[in-house]
Amino acid sequence: MMTDTASRFTLTPDHEISRVIRGGWQLAGGHGAIDGDAAVEDMIAFADAGITTFDCADIYTGVEELIGRFRTEYANRRGAEALARIRVHTKMVPDLSRLFTADRAYIESLIDRSLSRLRTERLDLVQFHWWDYNAPGWLDVACWLGELRAAGKIRNIGVTNFDTDHLRAICLAGVPVASAQVQYSVLDARPEKRLAALAAEHGFSLLCYGTVAGGFLSERWLGAGEPAEPLENRSLTKYKLIIEDIGGWDFFQEILQVLKSVGAAHGADIATVASAYMLGRPGVAAVIVGARNRAHLPGNLSVMALQLTEAERGAIDAVLARRAELTGDIYSLERDRHGRHGAIMKYNLNDEPH
Repeated sequence: MMTDTASRFTLTPDHEISRVIRGGWQLAGGHGAIDGDAAVEDMIAFADAGITTFDCADIYTGVEELIGRFRTEYANRRGAEALARIRVHTKMVPDLSRLFTADRAYIESLIDRSLSRLRTERLDLVQFHWWDYNAPGWLDVACWLGELRAAGKIRNIGVTNFDTDHLRAICLAGVPVASAQVQYSVLDARPEKRLAALAAEHGFSLLCYGTVAGGFLSERWLGAGEPAEPLENRSLTKYKLIIEDIGGWDFFQEILQVLKSVGAAHGADIATVASAYMLGRPGVAAVIVGARNRAHLPGNLSVMALQLTEAERGAIDAVLARRAELTGDIYSLERDRHGRHGAIMKYNLNDEPH
């Protein structure tokens, strides 16, 4: 039986979340045809089981609308009290092509569109992303979000993939940052360089994505040969680059083996151990796990139920201590649009028709 502390986290006094958040990117149109009715039923199943927090973005084609449908249907079936436990975290991602011209009206229009799609009068958490710091408006936008929060359109403000220095500036400007969504896993420890300390200093929490590395952290790859390009999807390509940078395929196999060994004592698979390990890292409030349908629900629930011992964490730590350090701070590799990591990103999705 999961304890409240194992399954729930208070992000702010009026914002309690499940420690496993269902990621919505796999419901975007680019991942294949989506049955909207089935997707809504899957979300209801997740919410009923205790995973009451959902992550999406204005650039995930069709996902905000699907979650809006789910919210309406959940209220109809379970009532207002049950709906009040649901939290939806969306991202506001101004297009790269609009960064130098983004004004307050444009930013508010993005917020208003998310409100309409999600069928709500106030967004639970808006996570702000900015593609290029050479465009100077990022701090203005953060402050405008603060004004929209004061106006009642936003409950809480977060950021996505902001590095430590720029996030510190936002905090010092008086913007009440509740969370930072970052890539953080047994493969990618960049948040431990500086961001975790900033989170402790300013009282915001980390929401981790990539904890199963697009599926690389699973039994499928244990003992498997190194895959050749091209890989099945852009997500695998992205995390394969991280594997190469921290020590290569043979070292990655050692990470898989220690996760498998730890999981054997609990009847847990590699992905569950990898995510549960991250829930024990300082400053981490929740992990965001993609799930295309409810077939993944038992595994997602087991992440919150798995309690690793100090000895088990120590065994994992001993292997991870040999990781080569990734270059730069949060998202530095990906922010270089001409580099290996940044060249695979898609940048102008908000102006595309949804």
